[in-house]
Amino acid sequence: MNPDVRRKLMGVSTATLCTALFKRGLRNQFVQNVHPLNPDLPNMVGPAFTLRYIPAREDLNTIKVFEDRGHPQRVAIETCPEGAVLVMDSRKDARAASAGSILITRLMKRGAAGVVTDGGFRDSPEIAQLGMPAYHSRPSAPTNLTLHQALDIDVPIGCGDVAVFPGDVMVGDGEGVVVIPAHLAQDIADEATEMTAFEDFVTGQVKAGQSILGLYPATDPAMRERFAAWRAGNGR
Repeated sequence: MNPDVRRKLMGVSTATLCTALFKRGLRNQFVQNVHPLNPDLPNMVGPAFTLRYIPAREDLNTIKVFEDRGHPQRVAIETCPEGAVLVMDSRKDARAASAGSILITRLMKRGAAGVVTDGGFRDSPEIAQLGMPAYHSRPSAPTNLTLHQALDIDVPIGCGDVAVFPGDVMVGDGEGVVVIPAHLAQDIADEATEMTAFEDFVTGQVKAGQSILGLYPATDPAMRERFAAWRAGNGR
């Protein structure tokens, strides 16, 4: 992943990114009903590496399947590239876990940037303490085999009602996760960085008692000049 894009996306919010995407006609890029296990961690940024689950069929999902080194869930953990985000399509079903702390710890040790599921994690208190960003719907103790059958790796999936293609850029913060189409990543990162500088200026002005009229958006030329002076003085 382009280091400049990663650096810029580490410093912007998912809210700002959603606005930048909205300006380009993309209105459904925020993963629904997915929350950080530890909202105090730095942003999660990385290209998507995907795993798709289908509903489990009992005769194909006994506990013995985990002995198979080719089991897709295990393969996904062991092949997710360094710096990537493992994104799991669990069909928005958190009645059984998408993974647990042992697998997520292994993912972290292999250098993944984070993990996202629209289902749930088991051992969620332990995962929250790992120091790697992790996002899910809610805690779920039952093993994934109860309801999920891991099937496909690194294919287009749906996660929280958002289409995720391998290589799309995943950004997570304390609010949630947004999906940036890979071909737009540089433009969105650049625009979001500019927007963040302006929003920081606006926040300061509002806290000082300034009305938002003419300020947000900056339709007043005097406010645009004030922003330019503020930015120059703050190295932004």
